Amino acid sequence: MAVTVPTDDTAITLYRLQACPYCERVVRTLNKYGLTYRSRFVEAMHSERDVVKRISGKRTVPAIVDENTGVTMSESDNIVQYLEDTYGEAE
Repeated sequence: MAVTVPTDDTAITLYRLQACPYCERVVRTLNKYGLTYRSRFVEAMHSERDVVKRISGKRTVPAIVDENTGVTMSESDNIVQYLEDTYGEAE
């Protein structure tokens, strides 16, 4: 069952790479639930993704920061599940 969470327009920030299939999976899920978000494109070189390391503790993308709930996470499977659980419609 989904939890109702009040949303601030663009309270979600997505850290991503261009043409990354895992990032695009998260984008599709954000769009599915009509969530507004900011995209932050990061360095392609893994060792230069310091901004992602600062926010999530890892240099992998995708990563999100959801200011509505205080959640920061990475890994597309985890993010998609989080978005479905938090913003999905109750069935």
